[in-house]
Amino acid sequence: MAGAYAITTFMDPPQKNSEQQGGKDIMQEQSRAIRADSSREGEDKFQGKPVVVAAGGAKLLAHDEKTGEDLEVVPTGTSTIPHFPKTMNLPIPGAVNEEETEYTLVGLGVRTVSFLSIEVYVVGLYIQTSSLSALQAKFIKHINPLASSLIPGEKEKLRSTLLDPEESYRLWDEILKDTSGDVNSAFRIVPTKNTDFQHLRDGWVRGIKARTQAAGSKGNLEFTDEGFGSSMGEFNALFGRKGKAPKGSVLVLTRDGSGRLGVIYQDKSGATENFGTLEDERIARLIWLGYVGGKNVSSEDARKKIIDGVIHLVERPLGTAATQIT
Repeated sequence: MAGAYAITTFMDPPQKNSEQQGGKDIMQEQSRAIRADSSREGEDKFQGKPVVVAAGGAKLLAHDEKTGEDLEVVPTGTSTIPHFPKTMNLPIPGAVNEEETEYTLVGLGVRTVSFLSIEVYVVGLYIQTSSLSALQAKFIKHINPLASSLIPGEKEKLRSTLLDPEESYRLWDEILKDTSGDVNSAFRIVPTKNTDFQHLRDGWVRGIKARTQAAGSKGNLEFTDEGFGSSMGEFNALFGRKGKAPKGSVLVLTRDGSGRLGVIYQDKSGATENFGTLEDERIARLIWLGYVGGKNVSSEDARKKIIDGVIHLVERPLGTAATQIT
């Protein structure tokens, strides 16, 4: 049954264990490059809160004047939705008391359509902060099973793999198929113009169909059973009778370690609604692949920025990703 969940962006900082201690910003280089083109960042706002440049100029902070709290944000590269939070808090998968956990931004970009490059939404990939080391290990071991971090030549090999249409699909598919429960992730999606949930859903459905057809043409029968068809029906139903998704509203797609998909919506007033969950891991896997793997992804801009974030991860010693990313 649908319920209310908070997509927390302003809160008292939780006590952090050694895996969550703050360190070097994975988005620093991306933020500097984007900010170099912005002359009005001090006038921008994030969810109604003024954004200011922190002392030293290394960070952008959204300041809540009522609570006095600050949230670090990063520029998106578009003036329509100028900032995304560097971290956000989401419900812990499987928790019954709505306890939340922190997710950290790996990379973001703008989805555009048509040859006119019309902006549709900004999308960012977040990884549960405590899952970062597990994801880091998967990428490092793929390139060098004996390494604890990747050297420059190995990092470029990984980058080439993640940009290659065939190899990127295989690698991400392998990572996403591992449902051992050690990596929780989410996509945060914010429309740059007024739209509706059916339009957003139809875009994902088209991407899923394209990938299942491509798999079938190669003799992969993974998506041909009746169960997958039923799961697609469930996915469509998650957005059934949902209306408008206004510019600036927030839709979060979550994928827990078992591959279960969750959909959470936050309107511009901050009210949230849980649209529901879907157990078949293939649905979330195909949606995720639509952003990170294969020849045609939903946002090449986002894919490249996510790859930049992954490269930052793998240059750190194993087990230290969470202490360096935030």
